[in-house]
Amino acid sequence: MFNSLSEKLESAFKNLKGQARITELNIANTVKDIRRALIDADVNFKIAKEFTDKVKEKALGEKVINSVSPGQLMVKIVQDELTELMGGTAADFSVTGNPAIILIAGLQGSGKTTFTGKLANYLKVQKGKSPMVVAADIYRPAAIDQLTVLGEQIGVPVYAERDNKDAVSIALNAIKEARAQNKNVVIIDTAGRLAIDEAMMTEVANIKQAVNPTEILFVVDAMTGQDAVNTAKAFNDRLDFTGVVLTKLDGDTRGGAALSIKYTVQKPIKFMSSGEKMDTLDVFYPDRMAQRILGMGDIASLVEKAQQQFDEEKAKKLEKKIRKNQFDFQDFLEQLQQIKKMGNLKDLMGMIPGVGKAIKDIDINDDAFKGIEAIIYSMTPEERANPDLIDQRRKARIAKGSGKDIQEVNAFMKQFEQMKKMMGAMNKLPMGGRMPGFRR
Repeated sequence: MFNSLSEKLESAFKNLKGQARITELNIANTVKDIRRALIDADVNFKIAKEFTDKVKEKALGEKVINSVSPGQLMVKIVQDELTELMGGTAADFSVTGNPAIILIAGLQGSGKTTFTGKLANYLKVQKGKSPMVVAADIYRPAAIDQLTVLGEQIGVPVYAERDNKDAVSIALNAIKEARAQNKNVVIIDTAGRLAIDEAMMTEVANIKQAVNPTEILFVVDAMTGQDAVNTAKAFNDRLDFTGVVLTKLDGDTRGGAALSIKYTVQKPIKFMSSGEKMDTLDVFYPDRMAQRILGMGDIASLVEKAQQQFDEEKAKKLEKKIRKNQFDFQDFLEQLQQIKKMGNLKDLMGMIPGVGKAIKDIDINDDAFKGIEAIIYSMTPEERANPDLIDQRRKARIAKGSGKDIQEVNAFMKQFEQMKKMMGAMNKLPMGGRMPGFRR
């Protein structure tokens, strides 16, 4: 995500390397390179110029203290301005009402229907809500089918009327049905087009007027850059939406949409989405996104994702096993599965400061753990619980069962033993017999 922009900004900061202080002369090339990086990322020239003018003004007005280099100061200033450009703080998302009504709008292909499913899953799993989704796209039967499949996948009811060609009445009927079923959130997936047209705008505006939604979210494909910003402005002029959703952030995103939308339409980005999995939806935090763009990682989001998968009782049992040097293959398998639930592996690693740049050219497949899982699944429950039982004869059987060479099984088991030794060494640290990171 934003790899090209990150690299160009990093290159711009190098102009200040070795400088003792910031002057109008030595900052000129840095500011010019930052502006060029933003324009290359498909940020509007006017926005890029205003941004760099603010950066320059702040930089020249700051005193560089002894412990901070001019380059470090410039990074901090750019980080603050990027954060402000994208909204400053995370925006509120309202789900009050009986029921709360959320209207989803956007062009066809922007990821509207997939986002509708993700939002329903987010509200159900993380917010404890009881949502219903509504298929109000009366022109594309596949949209109804897609939403039905997603609803079944996440365990959320889908309201659809295949023979009704009046989207407004479908939305109103869905709200009545939601009340009858005691559903407290209704998410309406509206029709999109390949381009803006009057019929689409009129229909979604009519739905808005009829249902009086709590939130109106405009879904935009982040890969379309400045075009996405122009589309957002056209929708906002008609709908006065409450927030923006950026989708497809796992693609080749130049960053123009994320950096320009808030400035252009004065509406916050509320969510960001990547991939097709239903749990890949995140609240948009401008400060965290600025850190990621500048290659600083995003530890806060990584910790939040870990906490969502955290089971305190299991963690206590695991801590006891580690302290007794009883960590086994079944424990290892469970930890792998928790990591996989946290999301895209490369994105997760990119949240660790300094790692994103190191792995930018490395293809990290989400199936990277499959070989290890195959080896463990080829073990008997007794072997998983007691690794010392696995002799050469058992290794040969495990290799055959997992489709791996005996050398791969040996290498994995050696790595596992090294990891156990490292855990044992950490357990001897002077922390009152506690493993770091574990709570009692």
